[in-house]
Amino acid sequence: MPTDPPADATTPSPDPRPSPSSDPRTSPSPSPSPDPRYDAGMAVRRAVLGDAHVDRAVANTTEFTADFQDFITRYAWGSVWTRDGLDRRTRSCVTLAVLTALHCTDELAMHVRAALRNGLTAQEINEVLLHTAVYAGVPAANSAYAVAQRVLAENPEPDGRIPDTVTRSSADPGTVEPG
Repeated sequence: MPTDPPADATTPSPDPRPSPSSDPRTSPSPSPSPDPRYDAGMAVRRAVLGDAHVDRAVANTTEFTADFQDFITRYAWGSVWTRDGLDRRTRSCVTLAVLTALHCTDELAMHVRAALRNGLTAQEINEVLLHTAVYAGVPAANSAYAVAQRVLAENPEPDGRIPDTVTRSSADPGTVEPG
C-alpha cells in the first residue's frame, strides 16, 4: 500500500479553508446555506456606516483582508450590533468611548459619522467625549475632540449649518481650543 511522502518545510500543506469559489455568499449555488449572521451584519453595517462606506470596504477587500471583512461583518455587526440589549444610539456612545480610550482615531472618525447616522447630536457626542476624558484621560479625549470636531464640521446639520458646539482653532485646526 503506497504511503504519502513525509511533509517537510519545502512541501506546502494544503489550505484547509474553502476556496473563494466555494464561499456560500459568492458561489452560484450555495451549499450549505449562508450564515444568517452575515446577512444581518451586512444590513446593520450598511444602516450604521452607510452604503458608500460599506461599498468602498467591500470593493477594497483583497484575498489578504477577506477573512477579516467576513469576521467583522459576521461577528461585530451580525452578532453584537444586532442584539436587543442596547439600542444603536447607546452602542454608538459605547463605541465612541472605547475608541477614544484606545486612541483609535481612524475608527473614531468613522464612528462619529455612524453616531450621527444613529441619531446622536453634536452635543451628545461632546458629552460622551467629556465623560470619557474622566476615565480615559485628557490626552486621549483631546485627540478624540480634534477628530470629532473635524468630522462634525464636515457633516453639517440637516439645515446646512455647522453645529454651534463645533469651533475651529485658528492656531491649529487639529487642536481643540480650551474653553
